Amino acid sequence: MLRLITDFDGPIMDVSERYYRVYLFCLQKTQHPGQPVRQLSKAEFWQMKRQHVPEKEIALISGLDAVQAQEFSQLRRQTVHTEPYFQYDIPIPGALDVLLKVQQVGVDLVVMTMRRVWELDYAFQKYDLGQFFPENRCYCLSNDYVKTRDIDDKPLLMQRALAELPPAADTWMVGDTEADITAAKKHGVKVIAVESGIRDRTQLQQYHPDLIVQNLSAAVDIILESSVVKI
Repeated sequence: MLRLITDFDGPIMDVSERYYRVYLFCLQKTQHPGQPVRQLSKAEFWQMKRQHVPEKEIALISGLDAVQAQEFSQLRRQTVHTEPYFQYDIPIPGALDVLLKVQQVGVDLVVMTMRRVWELDYAFQKYDLGQFFPENRCYCLSNDYVKTRDIDDKPLLMQRALAELPPAADTWMVGDTEADITAAKKHGVKVIAVESGIRDRTQLQQYHPDLIVQNLSAAVDIILESSVVKI
């Protein structure tokens, strides 16, 4: 059996609009009345996120002072994973077609995400994604999980998945962050990084994935070509 473990945000879902809307909200809430600020365009903002520019630095670039930058960062952390903003997430073009293709050729599909249960359920219900990932193929955080850092938490999720899932002849991970790469490499899973998410190629290269490709579709093509499964 061939298994594909995929991250959710980045390979499947585009979160750029949610993150940008939260940026705008936090900037508006943090600036003083009449204070001139430089509101970044979505393209500018998302490029900085993909370059892993810290939140406080984004705040400073936007015209806030050091104290406001701290407040901005805290407010952003409190807001970005709240329900009003999840409506802005949309599937990456072509991603759902890729999942259907993978499912049709009998690949064991697993989703592994730093979303909490309710956050994943929200997207599953909105876009009917449960058809691709039954409950026993969903690895996410419990609603009361106390997060540390993704790069520390995700390897723990990978460890649990590999212990619980039935044996597979070949397993691949696809993700868009350093946490995905670290989780896979720590547990000996081949990993393909995609550029369709929140890190650019330069950031991804620092963590030495097996391959870096444009998106989930390109990753799946490579995985299928390397296996006995053929379309």
